[in-house]
Amino acid sequence: MADKGPIGVFDSGYGGLTVLKEIVAQLPAYDYIYLGDNARAPYGTRSFETVYQYTLQCVEWFFRQGCHLVILACNTASAKALRSIQQNDLQQLAPGKRVLGVIRPTSERIGEYTRSGSVGVLGTKGTVQSGSYVIEIEKFHPAVKVYQEACPMWVPLVENNEYETEGADYFIQKHLQNLFAQSEEIDTVLLACTHYPLLRSKIEAHLPQGKQLLSQGEIVAASLQDYLQRHPEIESNCTKGGKASFYTTDSTEDFDNHASRFYGKQVRSEHVNL
Repeated sequence: MADKGPIGVFDSGYGGLTVLKEIVAQLPAYDYIYLGDNARAPYGTRSFETVYQYTLQCVEWFFRQGCHLVILACNTASAKALRSIQQNDLQQLAPGKRVLGVIRPTSERIGEYTRSGSVGVLGTKGTVQSGSYVIEIEKFHPAVKVYQEACPMWVPLVENNEYETEGADYFIQKHLQNLFAQSEEIDTVLLACTHYPLLRSKIEAHLPQGKQLLSQGEIVAASLQDYLQRHPEIESNCTKGGKASFYTTDSTEDFDNHASRFYGKQVRSEHVNL
């Protein structure tokens, strides 16, 4: 039998730490290993082929660390790379291992939140252009209408620690206005980027009254818990020591300085070359 290993959590940068934070809160017994491909971030503006190649390299790295399950806690990677990896690469790389994303579990649940049947999706340009949320939500909730708005300045605002400034207010107000100009029936707004929870208080301040805001972390964590219960063959290969390790492809000093804002506490990372 193959050696057991931690659960891998991947993002192009820091944003996936907001998802890992919720996963650890709900499933604290497991070991986790986080990789941020900061040296090549952001992924949101890159082509499908480039995102696929980068993500595949990172998945292969996780497998070499002994991971049997890898979560792509990155909407862009989930939109542009996950399906190709699942359908074309896993069988050759490691047929007994699994790679999951954040778009499907969020799409499965979002219909439970909307009353009007109209949902707004705020994401990066890459996620919006992929149409992944429109496609996936239609599979699970065909009656729900989905409206999208790309917010290209939001990730730079967060990563440059400008997310509490008046400049952030301007860009948040602009994109919310663009979203609701598409339909006033939207009653549920999804933050379809793992960076966006850091902007949550400002987004809520500009959100029209009576609208609800969803971030992905809690939904993805609950989905992972359900997945592990339904797949004991994967769960049994996940080690349980309550430990989280952090890696980055860029400066560990920069990663550690930024990571605490996303993860909620200090981390100490190690550098890795891919």
